[in-house]
Amino acid sequence: MSKLLEDLKYRDLVYQQTDEEGIKELLEKESVSIYCGTDPTGNSLHIGHLLPFLTLKRFQQHGHKPVILVGGGTGIIGDPSGRSEERQLQSLEVIEDNARRLEGQLRNIFRGDDNIEFVNNRDWLGKLSMIEFLRDYGKLVNINYLLAKDSISSRLDNGLSFTEFSYTILQGIDYAYLNEHHNVKLQIGGSDQWGNITTGLEIMRKLRGDVEAYGFTIPLMLKSDGTKFGKSTGGAVWLDPEQTTPYEFYQFWFNTADTEVVPALKKFTFLEKDQIEALRESSEKEPHLRLAQKALAEEMVKIVHGEKALESALNITKALFSGNIKELTHDELKAAVKGMPKSELEKKEYNIVDFLVESNLVQSKRQAREDVSNGAVYVNGDKVTDLEYVVEAKDRLEDGFTVLRRGKKKYLLVEYK
Repeated sequence: MSKLLEDLKYRDLVYQQTDEEGIKELLEKESVSIYCGTDPTGNSLHIGHLLPFLTLKRFQQHGHKPVILVGGGTGIIGDPSGRSEERQLQSLEVIEDNARRLEGQLRNIFRGDDNIEFVNNRDWLGKLSMIEFLRDYGKLVNINYLLAKDSISSRLDNGLSFTEFSYTILQGIDYAYLNEHHNVKLQIGGSDQWGNITTGLEIMRKLRGDVEAYGFTIPLMLKSDGTKFGKSTGGAVWLDPEQTTPYEFYQFWFNTADTEVVPALKKFTFLEKDQIEALRESSEKEPHLRLAQKALAEEMVKIVHGEKALESALNITKALFSGNIKELTHDELKAAVKGMPKSELEKKEYNIVDFLVESNLVQSKRQAREDVSNGAVYVNGDKVTDLEYVVEAKDRLEDGFTVLRRGKKKYLLVEYK
């Protein structure tokens, strides 16, 4: 077995292969162009999109060439893969803007690597008329063949538009086009893309007979409770730093459960096997140190956002832990407070006890006085133990907000009207 496939199996990144022996021989005999795609139906990818592209990067590290498709054509319509609702149609201008943003995020992940190609299927699907589609491709794919696909059959009871029904054929055209014009011989994707990948192989076989082309899918990353990995309590974790800051991104990975951290290290990071096994041992013997979570968080911020973003995320983490938030830069401070619970008060002076109660950080003046006296209250990182302390203009960071902390972890952002 090739070192690459052995590594992919160790990382549990192999789900289905159209021809395991054929793929092994192909990867060992030549540098292969390998395709993976996404549709620009939103302006950011989220971590649920990451695995196929990180797996593509592993192929690249073993000398193969990634061909990344951002589907400006297929993004105009919809993909029936397991969804219970149709996509909301967007304007061409929005889709083009989304495509540029997604390509930028993916280029960031593959930064420093020149052996890569980006394509947009609007360049060939956009030139295809309805008559040509039916004449040249529609006749190649049997209706019964399509109805047998899980991505289609699972949607029939709730209804499926002809547009979405045709989606798998369009994706099949993509693979056939890339095979013929870009010498792509392997398509990879999540397990939900198996039907689309095999449709591409079927179209190639009908068009050109015996074509050297294969499909490879990756299992879905599931949490220990069987739900999809990749959601936080606030919703999706985005790759766009404006939607999910590098600090929030770091915290998501750092908060990975002990039962899920080693599978995540294997699948998402490029750490070597011996490093992962050492972290596994640490997680089992000294879980309170959270070394595995720390390594996972650091690696993921580096991969998606780069070294500088990681340095900033670590600065914010350290500042919030120590209370020295005044040491943060303007941008770091904005990132630090972005996800905090909020309260709004009038812009005036407050006695610390009243401030704690009116901001709803505590429920009673008795509790407020007790917390202050016990040294459990911090204003912008500074411990306040004086019951006569007055919160005033000097305590408003950038004249707009105050960060309250009670105990080690309970933060509240007080904004002013």
